[in-house]
Amino acid sequence: MDSSDDLFRGVSDAPAARKPARRERRQPVDEAVQEVGYSAADIEVLEGLEPVRRRPGMYVGGTDEKALHHLFAEVIDNSMDEAVAGHATVIEVALEPDGFLMVSDNGRGIPVDPHPKFKDKSALEVILTTLHAGGKFDSKVYETSGGLHGVGVSVVNALSERLEVEVARNRRLYRQAYERGKPVAGIEDAGEVMNRRGTRIRFRPDAEIFKGARFRPARLFRMARSKAYLFRGIEIRWTCAPELLPEDGSVPPKEVFKFPGGLSDFLTAEIEGETLVVPDIFTGRVDKGTGHGRVEWAVAWFGSRDGFVSSYCNTVPTPDGGTHETGLRTALLKGLRAYAELTGRKRAQIFTADDVMASTGAMLSVFIREPEFQGQTKDRLASGEATRIVEQAVRDQFDHWLAQSPQTGTKLLDWVIDRAEERLKRRQEKEVGRKSAVRKLRLPGKLADCSRNEMQGSEIFIVEGDSAGGSAKQARDRQTQAVLPLRGKILNVESAAAGKLAQNQLLSDLVQALGCGTGSHYREQDLRYEKIIIMCDADVDGAHIAALLMTFFYRQMPELIAQGHLYLAVPPLYRISQGGKTLYARDDRHKDGLLASEFNGRGKVEVGRFKGLGEMLPAQLRETTMDPRRRTLLQVTVEQAEETADAVKRLMGNQPEARFAFIQENAEFAEELDI
Repeated sequence: MDSSDDLFRGVSDAPAARKPARRERRQPVDEAVQEVGYSAADIEVLEGLEPVRRRPGMYVGGTDEKALHHLFAEVIDNSMDEAVAGHATVIEVALEPDGFLMVSDNGRGIPVDPHPKFKDKSALEVILTTLHAGGKFDSKVYETSGGLHGVGVSVVNALSERLEVEVARNRRLYRQAYERGKPVAGIEDAGEVMNRRGTRIRFRPDAEIFKGARFRPARLFRMARSKAYLFRGIEIRWTCAPELLPEDGSVPPKEVFKFPGGLSDFLTAEIEGETLVVPDIFTGRVDKGTGHGRVEWAVAWFGSRDGFVSSYCNTVPTPDGGTHETGLRTALLKGLRAYAELTGRKRAQIFTADDVMASTGAMLSVFIREPEFQGQTKDRLASGEATRIVEQAVRDQFDHWLAQSPQTGTKLLDWVIDRAEERLKRRQEKEVGRKSAVRKLRLPGKLADCSRNEMQGSEIFIVEGDSAGGSAKQARDRQTQAVLPLRGKILNVESAAAGKLAQNQLLSDLVQALGCGTGSHYREQDLRYEKIIIMCDADVDGAHIAALLMTFFYRQMPELIAQGHLYLAVPPLYRISQGGKTLYARDDRHKDGLLASEFNGRGKVEVGRFKGLGEMLPAQLRETTMDPRRRTLLQVTVEQAEETADAVKRLMGNQPEARFAFIQENAEFAEELDI
């Protein structure tokens, strides 16, 4: 959002009449301080795991399904740390019908003897109830680990309705149960066990915190499988209750994961069916010994779709990349340039790391001591040493890989140079002035462009109809804001054939105005505007047009959404005035709230409903919807990829029965509509 929700308040309030100044009696300083009502008694101290329950977002990133599945990641990471340390060979994961998730391993087992600092508590209870408690701060216990903050399993305990732990250690079994982070009773000695060791944690997330969120078998299945790819010596056994399995059969009730090929097997499965630029996958593994880093990678080049890099540190996924990915990119760039120099290819100096990594599938896994992550959710690696470790490990083997197969090296080099030349050609084409881009449109004059040449700071408003377009053109800032009117509803790309998409004039104009291409030809560097803002009427038809446009961008330009360029404007539906006071309301609920809180009986209150953006005066449209200082923008993001894809397919696809089923499923949540 560009501003707070207050943009609809006081948009054109008349200045209040001045009142004669009145001299106020000064109060003693101590009396004024006393009126503040703020003392030591107001300072609240949260103890134990209460901070986690009060602010779960600080520890797991939120309370949605992504955060819910992060609990599973924290528990299985502990078991993986035991495996990487050489103490566990089997990990079991079971999703049970009552909502419990179980993770067990055959490692050493969490210590259960009294803790030397908390003599009245076992080490097990200290670990489960105390933040920043664990055995991973000292590298003597774990050379490398994914859970360095010491808050993982204690956070899981705090955010679980119930957690049950069993520890098999020294041929004895110990049990303890917790509810919302607090032990139900002391640790129980359950007797002797002969053929069992390790830790078993079984937990059910607290529904009071994760409202409506639930474990997705498909997501858990993929997370468990990826762990097996990352450590060749581990066997992970998956079990899921039959009644929880998805109907499409994508998740089996039982499976055993064990991959001797490691990341090579992982990448082969990910790119199955792709046509490779060179037939061989560049794979390697370097273990520099205890404390010096272990690196494993697999890289393949293909030209049929956009590339990807999946990276991990100490088996923890890092979806936002980080310093280890920088090391990989640098190694591949320097290695290919060195090979080009060796073979006399002077044109190699034009390509960059982006050219090398374009249409590249890469898997990277590093194990380093005491890694530094950004945030508790560990989405990005920040350890500076990772760049050096990865670059040195990959570069040496990449040089050998290119040299031992000159035919492969030359073919790959030619492909990368072609990519670089294509990029430079597009850049030259982009340098043509914006006016020429306008003239290329088949509907001359429809695009009212802005005068700024740089993408940064510029934005384009996509509006419905010429009438709204006319108001928007008068209301805009000509330097930074462009306006493209679209007449009528655009094509529903989810249900339309590819041929119709190519022939659709409205979409063709839109793509041409943005300048960045679609699908696999999307070019972020060619995008002509920093913000693409869908601005439709605040009614049902407007919402439908916005849905069609969002579907188009989601299917044809997903990277545009991923890079944070797509927004929805929030125009008002009502204009409320009384005397010299005018406020705007987004919807009926907002209108009722303003009437109750902002207007009184001092004159007649007039409520007018806008039939559309075209009915608004340019000044009103600018003040409420287009002025960056006062407007509200909703950024379009994709938080849950699978659920979003399913929703788009059901609601926008060519099967009306799917939409009808959705309406029936959600009818009870709908409110009465004022249409």
